[in-house]
Amino acid sequence: MSGSKKFSFASVVLSVICVVFVAEAAAPAAAIGNQQFFWWIFLIVTFLLPYGMVVAELGTTYDSDGGLYDWVRDALGDKWGARVSWYYWINFPLWIASLATLFPPILGMIFNVELPLLPTFLIEIVFVWIVVFMSFSKVSDSAWILNGGAVLKVLIAVSVGVMGIWYAVTHGFANDMAPATFLPDLANTSALTYLSIILFNFMGFEVVCTFAKDMKSPERDIPKAIILGGLAIGAIYLFAGFGIGVAIPADQIDPDMGMIVAVATMVGQSSPIFMLIAVIFLVTLFANMASWSFGVNFVADYAAKHGNMPKVFAHENAKTDMPTGAAVVNGIVASAALCLQLIPIPAVSEGIFWMLFSSNVVFLLIAYIPMFPAFMKLRKVDADRPRVFRFPFKGTAMKVVIAIPAVELVLAIIATVVPFNGDEVAEKAPILVFCIVIVIVGEIVRRLSAKGRTAEFAGLTPEVAAQRLADEAEDDGCSFESLENAFAAVEKAR
Repeated sequence: MSGSKKFSFASVVLSVICVVFVAEAAAPAAAIGNQQFFWWIFLIVTFLLPYGMVVAELGTTYDSDGGLYDWVRDALGDKWGARVSWYYWINFPLWIASLATLFPPILGMIFNVELPLLPTFLIEIVFVWIVVFMSFSKVSDSAWILNGGAVLKVLIAVSVGVMGIWYAVTHGFANDMAPATFLPDLANTSALTYLSIILFNFMGFEVVCTFAKDMKSPERDIPKAIILGGLAIGAIYLFAGFGIGVAIPADQIDPDMGMIVAVATMVGQSSPIFMLIAVIFLVTLFANMASWSFGVNFVADYAAKHGNMPKVFAHENAKTDMPTGAAVVNGIVASAALCLQLIPIPAVSEGIFWMLFSSNVVFLLIAYIPMFPAFMKLRKVDADRPRVFRFPFKGTAMKVVIAIPAVELVLAIIATVVPFNGDEVAEKAPILVFCIVIVIVGEIVRRLSAKGRTAEFAGLTPEVAAQRLADEAEDDGCSFESLENAFAAVEKAR
């Protein structure tokens, strides 16, 4: 959000919604059925709130360009910093590839044609490289991209919900609406698979922390913005999910085309309303990738400069300072991922969207797991650093509240990639193998990248943290009293 100097509370909430809300995630979440209402509320309380409070404290305490990567590296050292940077980055080209697979079939529905494999593949590749070229420019950080894309995404979601109400009144519900269907069914492993999508929909709330310096009361407004933004996003998804569930039985919802198919079912594929929503949906795919590219590419660039990612990621355009190296690698990896659909295995070629999208979700969730132990360590070794906002729990209560979302992330990942019965093997086995391969590649990349470092950073100790605090105070030209306190912290650490 470059160029902005003042942010009202409303602007901060809207900016969070702009970055976090993902329209294409509505269908997989709706596939849970009426249980999604329970799970959204449950995960808002047990995941979003503690996760939001953690990123609120870390984001307002540590002013850095690396964000999540920096927090983990500061606490746990280069080894885990490199892993987080890899997982955080690799999710993005997989995400680009998954969205590219949506483009041809939606175009086919608009023009009422069925595209053969070769034209489909070419359209997907064109989508990928348009996203790459968009990320070469600072337009990817422009407010009109963020705000315009968000308005269109919310417009689609609300439209689907409104049409759902109309469809329910005129045609009835496609799903059983008995009260028992709203309760969670832990035996339904197919539904539990999509819980990772709800967690994925909460990721990215740390963006609000970047506005701390431009807010009147960040210690008050940041947690409020995270909570209200999360509730707003949850409400939007549920409204869209209701619209999808009205038209299509939950067990028949396609995780990739569910929203578009629901609109076609309700108003007809030849309807101008369907065509308008389909076109707007395609536009939002570009806006979504453009807005995310700015943050993801710069984190990869920043990590590469610390020897935790390959040097190619540190290449920047001399005129714009944009991380073009990361952008080009995004295009290459996304294009290679799309080649998987050329493999003559139905589970891979026919389920390419869900395979790529679920893998993208898995690696983004993995990237956030180390943040929770990192938070606990930074609280301990860097206790003297001033904190604009502090996590509201202490001691054992804090450990329990923080452990819960970390465990939820692990369980959601397991539910997404591990087959629990024979019926799930065909769908989940390719995803599991694909994710294992990416983890192994990540470990190889981490070791190769480490050869460019002169020393291995093992993480902050109380002494190093206190010395850093004193150096920062001196560099910032703080008062004598502030410097005295900072150097006192150094002596205390020793």
